[in-house]
Amino acid sequence: MQKPASIDPVDKLRAERARARKIQDPCATLCTVASVDKEGFPQARTLVLRDVQEQLAIFGNETSPKWQQMPEGTVVAVVVWLPSLSLQYRLRCTTRPVATHVVHESWQQRPETPKKLDWLYTHHQPQSTPVADRATLLGILASLDLPEPLIAPDTAAGLFLTPHVIDRLDLDQPDGVHDRRHFERTDRGWLESVLVP
Repeated sequence: MQKPASIDPVDKLRAERARARKIQDPCATLCTVASVDKEGFPQARTLVLRDVQEQLAIFGNETSPKWQQMPEGTVVAVVVWLPSLSLQYRLRCTTRPVATHVVHESWQQRPETPKKLDWLYTHHQPQSTPVADRATLLGILASLDLPEPLIAPDTAAGLFLTPHVIDRLDLDQPDGVHDRRHFERTDRGWLESVLVP
């Protein structure tokens, strides 16, 4: 039975991710994003989930096959698992591009190796394409001619994730019965229902 939500589930997710980061949960900054490829097969991958302009966002490279699977308006499934809190969030989201200048600012926060890989994807070999062996890949990476200062390549991209459906599963209950809540965004705000876990 649906009723107006007692909480904003996106705010709750944000707060619980912040709490998990404080206690160094290894999954606190990650999510799994599932989409469908051009052959109709489901594909899932782990990505960094960021808070950008008070919205959820993921970043990647346009040369990646996953980016072609998630154009603007596409519906994707996102799972956030916080083992330190025994919490799982499942979200159904639509995608919207992050403005280029925001992508370029956020790109500067990436570690050095992923920055170099973005340039490799852009000017040498697209992401997910085959290479002779790992030594060849490392050799190409080491010999890259990178710009100074190091800036984001044109293929760096980002997507905002707008949740429309959220399923929150709290496994840490004293009676052993998981607390599962289902939220749906409507024109009147979020509606909430309690589900059998």
